[in-house]
Amino acid sequence: MAQTGDMVRFLNSVGGGRIVRIEDDIAYVDEDGFETPVLLKECVVVAPAQPKAAAQSKFVAPPSVVVSESKPQKEDDRTEETPEGEKLNIVLAYEPEEIKHLSTTEYDAYLVNDSNYYLYFTYLTRADGHGWVTRFAGIVEPSIQVHLEHITREMVPEMDRVAIQYVAFKRDREFKLKAPVAVEYAVDTTKFFKLHCFHDNVYFDSPVIAFDIVKNDIPQRPVSIDSSRLEESIARKKGVDRPAKSPVTKNPRKGDIIEVDLHVNELLDTTAGLDNADILQVQMEEFNRVMNDNLKNKGVKIVFIHGKGEGVLRNAILKELKHKYKSCDVQDASFREYGFGATQVTIR
Repeated sequence: MAQTGDMVRFLNSVGGGRIVRIEDDIAYVDEDGFETPVLLKECVVVAPAQPKAAAQSKFVAPPSVVVSESKPQKEDDRTEETPEGEKLNIVLAYEPEEIKHLSTTEYDAYLVNDSNYYLYFTYLTRADGHGWVTRFAGIVEPSIQVHLEHITREMVPEMDRVAIQYVAFKRDREFKLKAPVAVEYAVDTTKFFKLHCFHDNVYFDSPVIAFDIVKNDIPQRPVSIDSSRLEESIARKKGVDRPAKSPVTKNPRKGDIIEVDLHVNELLDTTAGLDNADILQVQMEEFNRVMNDNLKNKGVKIVFIHGKGEGVLRNAILKELKHKYKSCDVQDASFREYGFGATQVTIR
């Protein structure tokens, strides 16, 4: 909640300034010498009232910013809990001030605590080749969205990586212990200037760039790897190291059935650093390799085991067959042998 002395911007209108006084739920904001009355809930804190340290970097937020005072709550003031809130759901999000003007807009960073727990947390950023910088540290209450910082366009290139560290707890009541966690993300900062990279989110009224820190008590731990490691892994799997579960008969005869397991754990040693699009690309490369190796083997049947899932891989296979392998016959593989998660292709 904004306080007297905070620098704020207006949530639903252009403008902002420093809060000179607060009366009930009305904040009086000094804009170039004129006091503008604004609903307190319509004010977004850009810079807290605390003075900056003398030797502070322009990229470092004021230290020891506390969202909620660490004092015992009265029984009547306790936050109402929900059964769903017993599992942590934490989101870090970046919201542009003007989504239609990404070439000039600035941004606001938020942390969403969708749980019954208090979080003592730190929000950090790092530029490649430099150390971590603490941008915000404090306590966020249950079921609260807290503003972390205002981000100018000049600050975006310094955010090659972002991280959240937290400890979850409750006050004056019993709770299940949650392990302290640190979640780190690599950030493609060019996405801040591309409209299609901002998406709707249940916690925000406008599109944002969001990072899941924890989903249903499970910390999200992506690890970034470079493209050369990905290529090495794919090449290794295409060589003699290929698992026996994905065989390709050298000279199959008519009527032979080749089984190809496209589950990613059968194709790669690790999926660290790969998003869903990268994984799908690996799977489709294997599919095309097997198809091209067998196009001359008329009558051979190939069963591609892709699993049921959400149908993304299956649909990609059907689309590829329709456009690149039109002469082949396609059908669902035997349910008795493969369940619902396999497609059979007959070479014609």
